[in-house]
Amino acid sequence: MASIPDAPKPLSAVLITKNAGAHLSACLTSLAFCDEIVIVDSGSTDNTEAIATQFGARFIFQEWLGFGPQKQFAVNQARHDWVLCLDADESVSPRLAASIQVALTRSDYAVYRMPRCNRFMGRWLKHGEGYPDYNIRLFDRRQAQWSAHTVHEHVVTRQPVGTLSGDLMHDSADDISVYLDKQNRYTTLQAAALVAQGKVPTVSKMLFSPLLRAFKMLVLKGGWKDGAAGLVHISIGCFNSFIKYAKARELARQKQEHNS
Repeated sequence: MASIPDAPKPLSAVLITKNAGAHLSACLTSLAFCDEIVIVDSGSTDNTEAIATQFGARFIFQEWLGFGPQKQFAVNQARHDWVLCLDADESVSPRLAASIQVALTRSDYAVYRMPRCNRFMGRWLKHGEGYPDYNIRLFDRRQAQWSAHTVHEHVVTRQPVGTLSGDLMHDSADDISVYLDKQNRYTTLQAAALVAQGKVPTVSKMLFSPLLRAFKMLVLKGGWKDGAAGLVHISIGCFNSFIKYAKARELARQKQEHNS
């Protein structure tokens, strides 16, 4: 006689938002299989709260703490220990939703990663740095947590990590100018973090890191197959590598001049 599968563990979907109205409906629609949705907002002035209310989400205000601390605060607000962490411009594909539900009926892992597919310039990128872009997003919060990094945060765990099938769909930018504005803010935060850690990049690192990245993403990972969108996406990533280190050198110089 076949065994009856266990009931899936209850799941909380957790998001952080600010002025996310343009993407939020698609994201929340894809989370219909979750037992609750928790949204931690840092001061939206658009229709983010109204959309959250429409989908029955719990909407909580929290002043901005930085990406890692803000996401961990959101995880702590969940009613259930198993959490699925998304950004408002992401959505769960049907195949990924099915894979998550199967995982929640088993006890194979306490932490799971999933491939993320990024949409850029109207094209879903399947090569280069755009895919599979694995991210840990599903976990038992008793076994994992978000790092304290204010930018480029990640999930920290000592547990083995399982891999889910199906893509997390990331609509990464409305247009190039919006994407560049976001990258400019990120590189400033990254540069500040490097200087705070006492890591001042050399001129050679600033020059050669983008070139090595371009070769890896375009040639080794086949980014050229994604056409113009892939080329632009990789080019911006390489420029970000250069400008991050340039900003770090500038900040270090300013800090030294201030202290002298």
